[in-house]
Amino acid sequence: MKALCILACFLLPAAAVAERVHHSERHDFVVEIVTGELNHPWAVAFLPRGEFLVTERPGRLNRIAADGSKRRVDGVPEVTATGQGGLLDVALDPDFKTNGRIYLCYAAGGFGGYGTELAAGRLSDATLEGVEVLFVAEPKVNGGRHFGCRIDFDPEGYLYLALGERGQRENSQDLSTHPGGVMRLGRDGSVPADNPFVGRDGARPEIFTYGNRNPQGMTRHPETGAIWELEHGPQGGDEINILKRGANYGWPVVSYGGEYGSGRQVGEGRRKAGIEDPVYYWNPSIAPSGMAFYRGDAFPRWNDSLFVGALKYRLLARLEMEGERVVSEERLLQGELGRIRDVRNGPDGYLYLLTDENPGVLARLKPAR
Repeated sequence: MKALCILACFLLPAAAVAERVHHSERHDFVVEIVTGELNHPWAVAFLPRGEFLVTERPGRLNRIAADGSKRRVDGVPEVTATGQGGLLDVALDPDFKTNGRIYLCYAAGGFGGYGTELAAGRLSDATLEGVEVLFVAEPKVNGGRHFGCRIDFDPEGYLYLALGERGQRENSQDLSTHPGGVMRLGRDGSVPADNPFVGRDGARPEIFTYGNRNPQGMTRHPETGAIWELEHGPQGGDEINILKRGANYGWPVVSYGGEYGSGRQVGEGRRKAGIEDPVYYWNPSIAPSGMAFYRGDAFPRWNDSLFVGALKYRLLARLEMEGERVVSEERLLQGELGRIRDVRNGPDGYLYLLTDENPGVLARLKPAR
């Protein structure tokens, strides 16, 4: 009885936020809870017939029906839940309707400690079959910070995998290590022949970009097809980047953030020749996580806005865009729903959110009637 009371108390804020109309500059909306009682959910992907796949950081993959009922998916590779690591992103193959293939990004143990891995398998009802580990980030190190772990695909079907620098800053500028960059892979884990560092002595051929600190969101632009990435800064300096072949995004040589505690400027300043500037940054930090461009009929005046979840201030940021430039930011649901971990544009035109709590929820934003 006591446990039920505690659970009910935690769920009250989510229930309360779903009971009223919320206002934004462009649309009024309501929040609908699809399902709750999730243990630190991290990512959601959309299955046919209104179903969802949702990861939970401790290592569980859920198949969630349209009515919110949940089943555990068996066959998930061995996951190490340590610190910020665990079972993190999930993505459907671009040809999922014909091959049933899904991808998982997660933390795993091994020689030297822990690191980010990528695996794929075929989803059959509530079982993952034929699982293969396609990529292992090297080196593995001790500690539970900065795994990164977002997945996306470009228009040609290549897979992008964003990796944090595992709390070891030097990794981000070291092309002989994977952490602290974005990898570009074939969907079978192979290395594309036109990757920027293929054939360079001492460089990992999977690397597409480097100088990234701790990526927490990645999405494809609906018009240009470019892959956009967001990452945590240190004390300030969270940033959004457009990924360019072979580009250096600066960490820790330059940053818009400061050192923890002292606030002293990280590196050599904010900008440097040969290093890509972010499209947008936050100072102070909002701890952004999850990012999606909105396209749909449910919220026509939100079309082309970029939505970003935030852990620190428990909010949803709507960034109004003019081309690749952010012209304004609107903050929604601040302190109301929880630590927003993932943001996705659903195939039904609604916007979906996950809260990184225990219990956490899968929620959707719908137009107010």
